[in-house]
Amino acid sequence: MIALTTPYLWYTTRATGIITLILFTMVVTLGTLVANRIGGTFVGRFEINELHRSLTMVAMTFLAIHILTTVLDSYVATGFISVVIPMTSQYKRVAVGIGAISFDLILAVWTSSLLKLRIPNTTWRFIHWFSWLGFATALVHGFMTGTDSRKGIGLVVVAVCAATVFVAALWRFFGRPTRAAGRTALSPLATSSGAPGAPSSPSAARPSRPAARPARPLVQSPPTPPSAPGVNPARPASPGQRPFPTSPNPKSKKGRS
Repeated sequence: MIALTTPYLWYTTRATGIITLILFTMVVTLGTLVANRIGGTFVGRFEINELHRSLTMVAMTFLAIHILTTVLDSYVATGFISVVIPMTSQYKRVAVGIGAISFDLILAVWTSSLLKLRIPNTTWRFIHWFSWLGFATALVHGFMTGTDSRKGIGLVVVAVCAATVFVAALWRFFGRPTRAAGRTALSPLATSSGAPGAPSSPSAARPSRPAARPARPLVQSPPTPPSAPGVNPARPASPGQRPFPTSPNPKSKKGRS
């Protein structure tokens, strides 16, 4: 029980809270780049999408450490139920309850992303909209609960994260190109076998080519009329000239007068 009351749990909770906020700021910003179909000049769109997915996994890991150290620390009266059910914590009921709402929203968005190839695209997009609300509630939770978020460098970090996501939201809603409407980037590392609405191969996502036109019949030249007997077809006679005979030249008879 001594380990559960050590101040290192409290230090870990504070550090992982700030790191988680920074990581989720990067995740939301990269998600905006993916939604607006940015990439292709120096970094491809699929690379940005994979970075977005990878940072999400790292952010969820730090979030789990942040929650675990908070619950295990016996200095504050929080429990595992208050992690998912709002307004059940005895320590800062409102602030911790907002954090529980943020965790529920982030968990729903993350789970839908893991099941993206098994659920309809419209359902995934609807759930993914809650990532903005999840980040906003996480920001409020960190500002109300955090020890370092209301002064010094902690306040600067919170302000920068809030401004970054605010600018990303404005760009997402007002600067999205029309070519990106209704399109999502699939991960090239994800398998799509048996996924409803997902292409089974890269070639399946491409529209089928129209059927080839039937070949036009070759224009046949009119048949050549049969040549008259004794006329060489290789050398047609000009007007007013006798045709050459086809038979070999007869030998001249000697002694003919």
